[in-house]
Amino acid sequence: MDARPTKLAIIGAGAVGTAVAYASLIRGVARTIALMDINTAKVTAEVLDMSHGLEFVPRADVIGDDDVAVCADADVVVFTAGAKQKPGQSRLELAEATVGLTKKIMPGVLEVAPNAVYIMVTNPVDLVTYAALKFSGLPNSQVFGSGTVLDSSRLRWLIAQHCDVAVQNVHAYIVGEHGDSEIPLWSSATIGGVPLTHWKPLPGGEPIDAAARDRIHHEVVHAAYKIIEGKGATNNAIGLATARIVEAVLNDEHRVLPVSTVAAGYEGLDDVCLSLPTVVDRAGAQTRLEMPMSDDELAGLMSSAETLRGMQAKFGL
Repeated sequence: MDARPTKLAIIGAGAVGTAVAYASLIRGVARTIALMDINTAKVTAEVLDMSHGLEFVPRADVIGDDDVAVCADADVVVFTAGAKQKPGQSRLELAEATVGLTKKIMPGVLEVAPNAVYIMVTNPVDLVTYAALKFSGLPNSQVFGSGTVLDSSRLRWLIAQHCDVAVQNVHAYIVGEHGDSEIPLWSSATIGGVPLTHWKPLPGGEPIDAAARDRIHHEVVHAAYKIIEGKGATNNAIGLATARIVEAVLNDEHRVLPVSTVAAGYEGLDDVCLSLPTVVDRAGAQTRLEMPMSDDELAGLMSSAETLRGMQAKFGL
């Protein structure tokens, strides 16, 4: 690993972009954090606000501008910029505007940070990641989406709550689309090394039976809607999740994360961006794991891919 200081650039200083910056600052993820946003007053204010707390976090500099030059020589670029939803606008129309925005911003950023690993966070993340790969011409490993890292974290938290164990001891993945067609992999989930399918409830606990699993799956899928209804946006958990992905890249961790990539080499999945457990290191999203899946899980994953393929076709990607 090179000893030179690391730089993280974040495109978009909205609720998600600033949460990524704040989480990265507290965790000491990078030596320089650069925010870029077309709203000059907003990005200036956010940089100032964070800079005033630099005494209390690991050594870092926070910079920001409305000019893409602020991203120069970044090691990692996180994309959170998206079109704002207008009244009466469908999710599909919003997606179209966001893909257009990605196409517009990408070339300028690539020019100043050609060697960066690009992490797409803007929703619909799988579609935006696929578009960014197409527009940038970069290798699959160098551009990937935050995918179902947050969904998997939601799943693990709900399992932990139900079984009364620490969330850090739960290993379980959501795969497929970051959206309504996502699939929990119950067959490979474990708690402290015990397969979930063999889990015996702790004293006074409830079994994690089919009904409990269905309820948990439903809660994971609908979690964002619930949060958006109450506070307008989901930002804190995705900020933490993204900071964790950035860390895995910058520290060359070879950490397994369910990020969104083109699943080349997977039959039926090689032309679509979706999430599968993948080794993330300094070069980006390198190798996907061959996950054991039940027939139902595999069928669900294939149908999730079909949903995404349909979306890609609508945008002519």
